[in-house]
Amino acid sequence: MSNTNQTLRIGIIGCGGIANGKHMPSLAKQPQAQMVAFCDIVKERAEKAAADFGVEGAKVYTDFRELLQDESIDVIHVCTPNDSHSEISVASLEAGKHVMCEKPMAKTTAQAKEMVEAAKRTGKKLTIGYQNRYRNDSLYLKELCEAGELGEIYLGKALAIRRRAVPTWGVFLDEEKQGGGPLIDIGTHALDLTLWLMDNYKPKSVLGSTFHKLGHRENAANAFGPWDPEQFKVEDSAFGFITLENGATIILESSWALNVVETGEAKTILAGTEGGADMKDGLRINGEKLSRLYDTKVDLNAGGVAFYSGEAENDADREQRLWLEAILEDKELVVKPEQAFVVTQILEAIYESAKTGKAVYFD
Repeated sequence: MSNTNQTLRIGIIGCGGIANGKHMPSLAKQPQAQMVAFCDIVKERAEKAAADFGVEGAKVYTDFRELLQDESIDVIHVCTPNDSHSEISVASLEAGKHVMCEKPMAKTTAQAKEMVEAAKRTGKKLTIGYQNRYRNDSLYLKELCEAGELGEIYLGKALAIRRRAVPTWGVFLDEEKQGGGPLIDIGTHALDLTLWLMDNYKPKSVLGSTFHKLGHRENAANAFGPWDPEQFKVEDSAFGFITLENGATIILESSWALNVVETGEAKTILAGTEGGADMKDGLRINGEKLSRLYDTKVDLNAGGVAFYSGEAENDADREQRLWLEAILEDKELVVKPEQAFVVTQILEAIYESAKTGKAVYFD
């Protein structure tokens, strides 16, 4: 498919928070996208999504298998809880659809592997919703890294720290449906960003710890109102020490509830042989010139990069535009399934290591 005037017919599976908060509003801004089908186990949610975002005559389903029988649908967006990502994505690929699945790729490495294999087998495109790669600071830093400005990057810190912001809606606190808490929810974004910027996808070993220290509290202070301790089945913070095959190291910190004042989400700190970078106060680059140390803050409001068009486009809109262009023009994906697979592999290893108290080694 190379005709950019073509429109893509899209089906949305899962019409909850992330579909309404990100996917559907951003797809609605793309002239080449038509949302023609909506599926949710709660029929009213699918009906509301169809009314808000669908084309005239958009269809509504409660069973995703029925939706997939519609051969006129080109693309599926999977916006369901983590435990069903793999099953729905694989079925969608097998049905001849391109798939954008919300992050994390899957609950387990085994499920993520099935997704990678299904994409290869069917020749259809599969991408994962790691939208933090599409931010202005991320894209600029990626260019700097690719140009060798930081040299060999041997230390990364992946940060996803909230002081008290436990999501109390949906299935976030349900280990069975989600596979975990802040690590798999927001730690996954920080880890994806860090691996991508380092361009290093060969993990060697992982040591992890998880804590459930604050989740038992009644009437806890929380940005979204107190959580129910009875429902809080997942960790409230998790940490990982990741060694890569070339010796580079990533330290991953994630929390929904932690007694710290300094917070930050989907942020990275990188240290290389020629310079470093962090996202603590905007994007800052540091280094050494003529035997003096320097640090500089990048003004991301001035000028632009060929990669994206104009300042008006936010990261979620850019994510959808580049995804649709990848399909219509057969371009390379920004988020490749093989990369997202490594993120899931490492997250699973952190949980495993935390359970056993031992490091996990990769073959």
